[in-house]
Amino acid sequence: MPILSLSLLTSFSLSAKLRAAASLPGSVASISYMPPPPPPDRGAPGNRGEGASRGCVAGSAENHSISYPLMALVPEQTLSTTSDAATTTQVWGLTSTDQPRFWFSVPYDPTKVKTIEFVLQNHQDQTIYRTLLPVPSTPGIISVQLPSTVGQLERNQPYHWFFKVRSVCESNQAATLDYVEGWIQRTQLDQGLRDRLTQATPQQQAALYAENGIWYDALTTLAELKLAQPENQAIAQDWTDLLKAVGLENLGTQPLLR
Repeated sequence: MPILSLSLLTSFSLSAKLRAAASLPGSVASISYMPPPPPPDRGAPGNRGEGASRGCVAGSAENHSISYPLMALVPEQTLSTTSDAATTTQVWGLTSTDQPRFWFSVPYDPTKVKTIEFVLQNHQDQTIYRTLLPVPSTPGIISVQLPSTVGQLERNQPYHWFFKVRSVCESNQAATLDYVEGWIQRTQLDQGLRDRLTQATPQQQAALYAENGIWYDALTTLAELKLAQPENQAIAQDWTDLLKAVGLENLGTQPLLR
């Protein structure tokens, strides 16, 4: 009888593992981002892209036909606001972590950048984190990691972030300020998704986050994979596909900077 019980338990355990494996994204499947329901109108819709000040962009003198915007790597959603068909654009995304990373494309000639600043405010417009970032030595995509000193982000509360670049494009001009802004909200993962993430590879985890609308976690997971394995074509394709899903495919070939 004990042998039979052990056999049954083993069978049930194997079946559970097979069901979990079957629910994981396949290694050849393209990553797919499913946006969550739009957030309520917060009165400050955000702006994920800002045309960098003329003369400050690396390479702009050689090719004026190319546009290199300062850009936050975050989705935007256009929402109807009133009955007269007016719309607003919400720049926001979800995370499941208490200390997420934010990603930005910085196209500037580093010799012309004076300061780069990141600011995070809570839902009461109180600044809970402000930091000056080192100017990258080359144009590319950089990240901002919230430190543990900030404390945990509260679940289901919106946080407003700002990314500001102050530059002097011409020696005879005053400094100019370009900035992007948006929102992040921490959410609770359900038990089923947590179980699937536990059984998944990092690349599968990125796909799971994406298909469940957890933008910041999907992006950060893929970015870390891309930095660790820059020659991996499958990871590069997932990175491009994820950016394309939110209209940022033009950033797919920009270098990720550590």
